[in-house]
Amino acid sequence: MPLKILHISTRLILGGSQENTVLSCEGQARLGHDVHLAFGPIFGPEGSMLERVQNFRTDDGRGITTHELPNMVREVNPFKDHFCFHHELKRLIRELQPDVVHTHSSKAGVLGRWAAWKFGANNGKRPAIVHTIHGPPFMPIEGGAISRTKIKAKNKLYEVAEKVAAKRCHTIVSVADAMTEQFLARGIGEPNQYITVRSGMETQPYLHPAAGESRDEMRQSLGIGESDFVVGTVARLAQHKGHDDLLDALADDLKTNPNWKLLWVGDGWWKDRLMTKAESLGVREQLITTGLVPPERVPGLIRAMDVLAHPSWREGLPRTVPQALLSGVCPVAYDVDGTKEACRHEETGLLVSKGDIAGLRESVCRLYDDPELRTRLAAHGHAWCKDEFAAETMVRRLEDVYRDALVLAAGGGCAGDER
Repeated sequence: MPLKILHISTRLILGGSQENTVLSCEGQARLGHDVHLAFGPIFGPEGSMLERVQNFRTDDGRGITTHELPNMVREVNPFKDHFCFHHELKRLIRELQPDVVHTHSSKAGVLGRWAAWKFGANNGKRPAIVHTIHGPPFMPIEGGAISRTKIKAKNKLYEVAEKVAAKRCHTIVSVADAMTEQFLARGIGEPNQYITVRSGMETQPYLHPAAGESRDEMRQSLGIGESDFVVGTVARLAQHKGHDDLLDALADDLKTNPNWKLLWVGDGWWKDRLMTKAESLGVREQLITTGLVPPERVPGLIRAMDVLAHPSWREGLPRTVPQALLSGVCPVAYDVDGTKEACRHEETGLLVSKGDIAGLRESVCRLYDDPELRTRLAAHGHAWCKDEFAAETMVRRLEDVYRDALVLAAGGGCAGDER
């Protein structure tokens, strides 16, 4: 039976959680559902997925209806948060009367679940309320005493907000088992609320190169030689993505080996500072930056790499790891959050403890010295990723999630009720 589904996301920038959301919307529209997507303002160097959403059409002409929420912002802002909740989200849900409200990211998740729950309480017909955890909202405790105190206070605020929001939804979807474990450890929600649905992606572009996007063709277009050893990243140039760690780990090896190259795919607020650091370390000439690229170019750029490095300090389950495996590229990553669920140490890649600069260098050097090892590790992950991370698999599993959540909503079930 066709459903009216409202997805709510904080931002619609180019990013893993946003791609997950857009692919969910597209797949559900293809199944015949009436799909709506609400989001906050899009700005800055991190790109936008709005044009893709607005241009999407199914074979029978069905699209995705978009709704911009001017006061939906990422940072905590009591005035904007209050206005978004009372004058944007509640009104939108009242006008649409969706069967399912599916929220994404922490800010949209807190405000969206609360608004949907209030609508149901006031109107006697509660929609099925589903929330996806794409990554941990809790920041790593680091820096000086003042910084650490601020981070602890912010984390506590998020924890309290997530506890309240968990009581106002039927199902919590985690993109990785690690997310479920972390949230339950903080007392957020009940075990029977959680289900893991891997973040889907369009696998075909990674499995089958488009014209002009073979490994050799991409390397030639980037000025990379046949014998060059390329360590690449696909991530925003932003805090906690690990670009500093990669420079610190490999600067000496880059200077010793002129055929080593870094390939950074992405853009962000830290770009200028990182370029200055690379210059000061004497490796700027071996650093290739693509800037912001459309998603369809990412498969070819990954294919140009020998190793995918992902030293991110916080993740849900990083999409770039299965993308690398689908492309036949071996990943090296920090062992944080759900990363190990795709980059399984010595099986589908190499894991390094968070912040272990020496370990990061050692792993990259090991893969440089042993091409057969990196080929074998990538091959092990290739077959598993083809189905587990396919967008079609995610959409199919979400249909089951919605079905069960609708049963709870129809029966007046509350969050945490026994299934």
